[in-house]
Amino acid sequence: MSIKDDVNYVKDELTGDEKILQSAFKLEQIYRKHKLKIWSISVIILIVIGVNIGYSTYNEHRLSEANSALLKLEKNPKDKTALDSLKKNNPKLYNLYLYSYAVEQKDVASLKPLESLNNPIGDLARYHKDVLSNRAGDSKYYYDLSLVEKAYEALKAGKKDIARSKLALISENSPVASVARLLRHATIK
Repeated sequence: MSIKDDVNYVKDELTGDEKILQSAFKLEQIYRKHKLKIWSISVIILIVIGVNIGYSTYNEHRLSEANSALLKLEKNPKDKTALDSLKKNNPKLYNLYLYSYAVEQKDVASLKPLESLNNPIGDLARYHKDVLSNRAGDSKYYYDLSLVEKAYEALKAGKKDIARSKLALISENSPVASVARLLRHATIK
């Protein structure tokens, strides 16, 4: 009986090896039939990976150049080469730098070109230009503060109803709510 078991075992092993060989032959046939497609897809994948790596390396280099330019500008705000490098490598950071520098220097003329931007910097530049020109600014980012300023201007002009309507728009959770409450008391007859 043990010889019979051994023969069955050997037969099963040969059947398993035969199946492996059949699979290998089928795989080889598929490879021969679709060799061009397989290599084309492999090359395309390698090209896409290479381009992504190159693009991310290029972006990192640009950001690094922009950061070093910004550090140079912090030390010397008049450095034209650093300003040009910042503008070329990161225009958004360039606009932010121009905005912060203009506000710091209280330079209304430098804020005017930034007003036309359709991003938060443009809104903030318009607001600060008005504030530096001693007018109540209008901003969606400083909305509550601009309402307080407009209410204060209305109070100075003797228009208490307008001031009340502006102050009513400020929520109680606002950081300027306490100032709004003080101004509301000034509108009481």
